[in-house]
Amino acid sequence: MKCAFCYNVLDPPAQLDRNDTCPYCNKDLRCCKQCKSYDPNAFNQCREVSAPRIIDKERANLCEHFVLRGSPAASGKMDKVKQAKKALEALFKKK
Repeated sequence: MKCAFCYNVLDPPAQLDRNDTCPYCNKDLRCCKQCKSYDPNAFNQCREVSAPRIIDKERANLCEHFVLRGSPAASGKMDKVKQAKKALEALFKKK
């Protein structure tokens, strides 16, 4: 996984604490911009519809929906998305 601020490769702990920071840029790791659901184009900039509104996306928070972007927990869902896209492409592929 890479830091969303400095793009350096990180080796985060298995369980992130609210106070954990990037060793390179010292920015918070448990913040919206580091989450897999962060999307600047989504409502409240989050794809998780039941997540609380968080104003400062770069500061640490205690959102229950937080999953570190690029972590093994986040990759499982992305694999499903990729599989669904492949299935749709195969379905509508010209023969």
